[in-house]
Amino acid sequence: MSSHSSRWGALAVLCAVIFLDALDVSMVGVALPAIQHDLGLSTSSLQWVVSGYVLGYGGLLLLGGRTADLLGRRRVFLVALGVFAVASLLGGLVDDGALLIAARFIKGVGAAFTAPAALSIITTTFPEGPERNKALSIFTACGASGYSLGLVLSGLLTEIGWRWTLLMPVPVAIIALVAALRVLPRGEEERAEGGHDLIGAVLITASMLLLVFTVVQAPEAGWTSLRTIGSLVAVAALLGLFVFAELRMRHPLVRLGILRSGSLVRANLGLLILMGSYVAFQFVAMQYFQNLLGWSALGTALAFLPAGVLVAITSTKMGDFADRFGTTKLTIIGAAALAGGYAMFLGIDEHPSLGGLVIPGMLLLGIAFALSFAPLNIQATNGVDDDEQGLASGLLNTSGQVGGAIVLAVVSAVLTSNGTTLSIESLRSAIVVSLVLALVGVAISATGLRVRKPVAAPQEEAKVYETV
Repeated sequence: MSSHSSRWGALAVLCAVIFLDALDVSMVGVALPAIQHDLGLSTSSLQWVVSGYVLGYGGLLLLGGRTADLLGRRRVFLVALGVFAVASLLGGLVDDGALLIAARFIKGVGAAFTAPAALSIITTTFPEGPERNKALSIFTACGASGYSLGLVLSGLLTEIGWRWTLLMPVPVAIIALVAALRVLPRGEEERAEGGHDLIGAVLITASMLLLVFTVVQAPEAGWTSLRTIGSLVAVAALLGLFVFAELRMRHPLVRLGILRSGSLVRANLGLLILMGSYVAFQFVAMQYFQNLLGWSALGTALAFLPAGVLVAITSTKMGDFADRFGTTKLTIIGAAALAGGYAMFLGIDEHPSLGGLVIPGMLLLGIAFALSFAPLNIQATNGVDDDEQGLASGLLNTSGQVGGAIVLAVVSAVLTSNGTTLSIESLRSAIVVSLVLALVGVAISATGLRVRKPVAAPQEEAKVYETV
């Protein structure tokens, strides 16, 4: 795409879609009690309204990213966005719990292909450097804002009717699809060389689906149960077979050499920790505000508003900050702010202070997202060849989704370890899990300070890779 204005027009469409993808991850949460009441779902069935989306999204992201590289990013993006819109419509209209869960799964599959395709369109359209960093900061700001504001919108829409939380994305997705047909670069049909690695695709998709399924079901089945242990062993076996197959494939789904990039590995671990700890904290906060304090759905949603507003206002500047200070310093400060926010919430009691605890804690979490989300995306894609941008994007998004599922399952187990009665002590113990992860994130980000890029010959400078 050669025109400056057309590039930024395409970015606007991609931002609208990533906003919807992120919105859907969080927006259904506040509506769950109303969905359960209207459709007569059991508690165990209700979790699949959320988990069905995570299964489709987290399980197929790697396949989605590589498919975008192989079949053309524009084509994959348009088809997946259409699937997302149709699944959103079906989810808002069905009157059966099983059909709703199926629609949520299909919707997650659509997001698994749109998210990495959108990110790789940006990274192959905008040249590496300040312009790409600015584009990525805007793009990731929309994703972070969608996730943060999803709860607020959910609280407002649930007051009207829970179906609106599922139907709201439909017109936005349709408008984005029509606009994408006009503004996405038709010249962007360069494809990666090689054929489809069907064996690798089956193995990694099966392992990701089984991993997410296992960690979601583990609190109910028991972490030490034969079912859970057997499933984890099967996941390890599938991943081992995947690595074995990829090392011998002429055109692998995942070129394992990409993992020699230290910045990409740190970015993936950083997003796993950021999303995992925050998804878990959000679940704990919902239990605290609604079930223990008796707050309304809207009141609970508004408690998260300071973080969402802060992310929306500041995230677009992160590209400039990354140019000036570097991504490593930003992610270190972001991880420290994340830990500080969780630490503040260890002070919860039956009468929390809005000005002394809730708002300051949420603001720290908002600072963490603003400082971390865009720099992690920049880290993960800088230095990666164009024909592997979809792969890098898929790896990053997979880390975030799988991290959210795993840490949420751990926190759920902590909350129920002493029975079904919710208490301040169990809530604090669950928050400690997120706090410890955030501190680990500080340590991982700090390892980037020791990295020195190798000196390359002039003709190779454009392809310098930072390695572990």
